[in-house]
Amino acid sequence: MIRRVALQIGILVLLAFIVCSAYFTVGYLKRVQDIATLTLESSAIQAALSSVLKDLTDMETGQRGYLLTDNPSYLQPYNDAKGRIESDFSDLRARLATRTQTDPPLEPQLETLAKSKQAEMERSVSLRQGGYRLRSFKLVDTNEGEGYMDEIRRIVSSMSSAEHSNFARFDSERVAALKHEERATIIANSVLLALAACLFGLMGRHARVLAKEAAHSKKELVARDLQLERLTSALSGPVRSDIGTINTTLELLIEQYGGFLPRHGQQYAEKIKEAATEVERLRQDLVGGQGPESDAKAA
Repeated sequence: MIRRVALQIGILVLLAFIVCSAYFTVGYLKRVQDIATLTLESSAIQAALSSVLKDLTDMETGQRGYLLTDNPSYLQPYNDAKGRIESDFSDLRARLATRTQTDPPLEPQLETLAKSKQAEMERSVSLRQGGYRLRSFKLVDTNEGEGYMDEIRRIVSSMSSAEHSNFARFDSERVAALKHEERATIIANSVLLALAACLFGLMGRHARVLAKEAAHSKKELVARDLQLERLTSALSGPVRSDIGTINTTLELLIEQYGGFLPRHGQQYAEKIKEAATEVERLRQDLVGGQGPESDAKAA
């Protein structure tokens, strides 16, 4: 009984440990997935920052080429970048909106500077298109646009550095989580192996004990069968003969000497005869209903 209870407890502990191990593994996979998502978001933010800076650089390149040559073909990169920059800022805003930031966001300041830079470039291009070449050059010489670009590059560099730090932190967290999971997996597998070995050992011991008990029970059953066979043989032979002798003797006693016996003696003799008859009936039940008639038929 104790072995069976211990075996059941061992199985329950093993199953509980497997469930716990699976639970922690799922949690680790979820954590790794979250880190991977944050890493991709950081990469996407850096890509969006690069796109915004490239748009402004292309616009500035097209602006200066047009101011110098008065060739409208130089405005092609300017116009292309002008058409992209709004969607790039929209993408950047959407990606930054998912972040929890403790410092004041720099994106609104970056967008304000970009609009100021665009307005400066628009004015210079408009002056050049209107034939005011000198005035457009003087506007450029004020370094207003250069100041905007320097500040834009500074903000983009700051935001990119922050995202680079985030990327490095996420990667460190991923590596730390991987190492932690490796250690946890090694420990869990070791414990699981030990539990399984103990459980199989207990099952083997339980099986051996059951086999031993079965052999002992079989041996006892053989001994009891032998005893029953001897009892049946005795009931079929000497006991039956003795009971028959008792009945015959009582019948002769009552028949020949009943008149000489006192009333109590006759009653005792009748009771003895009834008891002998009952014993014979029980004997016949034990030996399978074999009585004198059966023995005669068998002969």
